[in-house]
Amino acid sequence: MGSTYLLKVRIFLKPLTPFLHNGSSSLSTPKTSVRESQLPLSVRFLCTRDSKANTSSRQTKIKNSGQSVERKNAVRRREELLWDNDGLGRSKTPTLRQRPSFPKSVFAAGTAKRTAEMFMRKSALGSQNEGQHAEEAEARTRTAERIQPPDRPLSAADWKKLKESLGNSERFVIQMMGVLFHAGADLDIAKSLLTFEAIETGTLSYELLLRYLTLCVSGGHDNEVFDVYDIMRGSFPSLETGASSLFIKSFSRTARWREAIVILHELKKVFIPSQRNYSDVITAAMLHSDKTTAWALYDESIEKGLSPIQETWDALFKGERQTGKEKGIEAQGMSQAEIQERLFGILLNMRNNQIYPEQSLASSIKTWFESLPEEKWTGSWTTAPLKGVCGCCGSALESIQLTDEEYHQLKGRVMSDIIEGKDVFKKTTPEELQRFKAFVKKKPAFDVVVDGLNVANLNKDKSKQSETLLAVVSELQSQGLSVLVLGRKHMLRPSRFWERCNMDLIRQKAHCFFTENISEDDPFLLYATLHSGNHCKFVSRDLMRDHKACLPDGATRQLFFKWQRGHQLVVDGFVALGRRVRFQSIPSYDTIVQHTADSWHLPYDDTEDRSSYEVPQRWLCLAKKH
Repeated sequence: MGSTYLLKVRIFLKPLTPFLHNGSSSLSTPKTSVRESQLPLSVRFLCTRDSKANTSSRQTKIKNSGQSVERKNAVRRREELLWDNDGLGRSKTPTLRQRPSFPKSVFAAGTAKRTAEMFMRKSALGSQNEGQHAEEAEARTRTAERIQPPDRPLSAADWKKLKESLGNSERFVIQMMGVLFHAGADLDIAKSLLTFEAIETGTLSYELLLRYLTLCVSGGHDNEVFDVYDIMRGSFPSLETGASSLFIKSFSRTARWREAIVILHELKKVFIPSQRNYSDVITAAMLHSDKTTAWALYDESIEKGLSPIQETWDALFKGERQTGKEKGIEAQGMSQAEIQERLFGILLNMRNNQIYPEQSLASSIKTWFESLPEEKWTGSWTTAPLKGVCGCCGSALESIQLTDEEYHQLKGRVMSDIIEGKDVFKKTTPEELQRFKAFVKKKPAFDVVVDGLNVANLNKDKSKQSETLLAVVSELQSQGLSVLVLGRKHMLRPSRFWERCNMDLIRQKAHCFFTENISEDDPFLLYATLHSGNHCKFVSRDLMRDHKACLPDGATRQLFFKWQRGHQLVVDGFVALGRRVRFQSIPSYDTIVQHTADSWHLPYDDTEDRSSYEVPQRWLCLAKKH
């Protein structure tokens, strides 16, 4: 049953219908002095329904800071235990000594956030920011203290007194409804506020009803939403996007979910609904076993160019899990084979677009596989393997190294879109670029290309820049590698930063090319690395995000990211002349959804700390038993 409260408000507002200003975003009537005593007795007691505010969803979002710190410390201790003894032995083919501690890679999920927090703690700016955050928090507290929501429903007279005490603002009711929403206040308090507004103005504006609707939907008060829907449908010629989306969300959670499809179709007459709108209805259809409607809406969203969200995929896997339990019984015209093919298609979509399922979706995928009739799949949770072999099923994962075809495709794209792109001469000159190409052509293929300035700045002591660079070059040269160092001409001028003796030694141990001081090194670094062949690696802390963005399409950008993770060396730890230099390890496998006839391997997100250029460290292994 809907709320008797809103039914009474609707009855009360019915005589005022001629005064409603249709066609605008708010309802406006001339100010009337409707007194509470003039209202019907039933309207004076609107807030009689006992509604419990649903605040648990907000509380669950609050993280325990102590547990977070303890978890980070545990991760740090685990990473420290992964220190290798002395790297790989010398062989005929020069190999780089690396720590096999991929969880500490710059591409590992959460690394960027941990690094930022570390620098924040170490810098003086951190304390200033903390002070600034404290001031902002204090300001928010003062604002919250100024407008505190009541802890119980108020009479119209009490609301009027509160409004006058806060300056008698014309937007008092709108602002207070926002305060009630953010405070997760009891719904009866919001109802009493609506009563006050109806008494004061004789109407309820579109904006106020929209805010009340938001409060109802977020709190799970779907029966109240039905009443708001009837009022807004009867009072306004049309609904805008926000209200329509809220109604779709709420109706989709109830037995009246098919009405959400009607609202969705009405939206399509004006513009393309959001993927969230589709997801809500698809979820409802799967929950009520109308799989034909669910898949039809899913196909429609794809045809409209919308990218599915993970909640949609989660609903499809959860809904079809029951089909699997039906032991092959066909459901609404779709055979088990068709369903299986469609869900496999979702996994291939993740692979092709380098999408990582969140842990909840990964759990639904695991359960669906294990529920398949006549097939014996076993799902296991595991970590990123160090040697490219799954620790659960023993399968070898796909290599991080590009095939010859992929390499030549990427090389051509980088050369045309980055090295010779329209913006390249903002970073260098045509003459310098040609001079560099001629230099590289005369040299043998390099094994490693070093971004000299980037590496030199690893040491916080800027007086040791040349010493730091020399230490890294010496390490690479001692491993029998052919090294190219890219630098700038100012590095050749003797100074306390760039000592002549260190620079002379660097030039003895490696090939060197020094650009003009205004030039950027990255295009030269990419050119030399790709020109030398698929084996060549480069040393830099620069994550090349700007250069990846220059590439024309998602597939090429993903290829670049794969090549980068397989070829970029990042110095790990403290660097000093005379001490061993370590590099973060490069994984032998690609972090992407993978499959064979008898297995699927899905890297999945188990953290909210992963940046877009980072990859997960947790995997779901799905293996078929014979």
